[in-house]
Amino acid sequence: MADQPRVSATAGTLLGLLTERPMTGWELVAQAKDRVGNFWTIQRSQAYRELGQLEKAGLVIALPQQERRKRPYEITDAGQAAYLDWVRQVPGDESVRIPFLLTVSFADDVPSERFDALLEEQRRRHRERLETYEGHWATLQGTARRDARLATLALGIGYERAALDWLDQLPTYLGRDR
Repeated sequence: MADQPRVSATAGTLLGLLTERPMTGWELVAQAKDRVGNFWTIQRSQAYRELGQLEKAGLVIALPQQERRKRPYEITDAGQAAYLDWVRQVPGDESVRIPFLLTVSFADDVPSERFDALLEEQRRRHRERLETYEGHWATLQGTARRDARLATLALGIGYERAALDWLDQLPTYLGRDR
């Protein structure tokens, strides 16, 4: 397998999704968002760029265009081999980026009422994601190939609960008890 092209994490993710069925770029982005969206984002422009590179490398083929100029992609045997090589590699380190944490680090420069509004917005977002993940969890019960998806969702659910707990404690850390 040494002659297999090395693929990026984004390309590997797209190839992995294509092992399930042919999909358009739009569908691939939606599937990635559904499964790992808050931990690994893939933009549409990025997906189409990667698909073009994967096609040039012979790892996917574009199928005939469908209605509304939708073009599904299918993984090739070489793409399957490249995917399997990628998925078996040791993943790189996490790169956590939390924009609100930047605001928190400069909280002394944010008026209290504005900070409270930002904090409430963060709570809302994390509650919504938690509800979404819990809904996916309920939907996946009893389905085939659910174990890996449940493992991913378990991290998402745990993260959202931890984030909400941290947000609840944040005013105390900042000396802004309510």
